[in-house]
Amino acid sequence: MDNQDLFTLADDLRALKLRKEVLDKETKDVNAKIDEVDEQLTSAMTEKELEKFTHQGATFYLKSRLFASPITGKKEAMIEALKSSGNGALVVEQVNANTLSSFIKEQRELNNCEDVPEYLKDIVQTYEKVSVGIRKS
Repeated sequence: MDNQDLFTLADDLRALKLRKEVLDKETKDVNAKIDEVDEQLTSAMTEKELEKFTHQGATFYLKSRLFASPITGKKEAMIEALKSSGNGALVVEQVNANTLSSFIKEQRELNNCEDVPEYLKDIVQTYEKVSVGIRKS
């Protein structure tokens, strides 16, 4: 591969990353507009006491979803309350993948090795992905 091929690939990568930034912004803007129009249509349907209607081959209907979360600072109390009331099956222990990766990286540096700690050797797998970073000059 000559330098021209390398530069062509670099230009392609930069263009694709810039295009992705534009698309991400457009997606964010479209999602905000969707939320706004959804709220307006919900209000209009509620005001007209319509549960549903059909327009241009599509049925539009009101739906309701409940979202629940612990009060700030009350997560541990909520977990204990669920467990003590016989609902402990709702509680799931987990380790965030990014946190685990950072931990393994830290352990490698501390122990000056390229492997996972011995106690995790048979239960944690790792792989490294090499990619090209771009900085603006």
